[in-house]
Amino acid sequence: MAIIEQLQQRRSRLGKTMQSLASVTGMSVPQVSNALSGKVDSRISTLEALADAMDSNLVLVPKHLLPEVSRLLAGKAVGPDDVPSTIDRLLGS
Repeated sequence: MAIIEQLQQRRSRLGKTMQSLASVTGMSVPQVSNALSGKVDSRISTLEALADAMDSNLVLVPKHLLPEVSRLLAGKAVGPDDVPSTIDRLLGS
């Protein structure tokens, strides 16, 4: 999923308005709107400021780790499904 789409979803989940993001970031409402719509090729510092205003961070994920990160973000366990949990291993189950 593209960064812009992730920022749009985060804004929607948090119920943040363009005005509230503009106030926190020091940007104008049109600048926030253009960045979140993808109408302009925004600088990474602009996207980082928007993410920060939504209590998030932009993260660069190496492609080979993307499946594991995606599973983790989806709330699923990371790694093979047949690996015993730490508790099971400690208890010898």
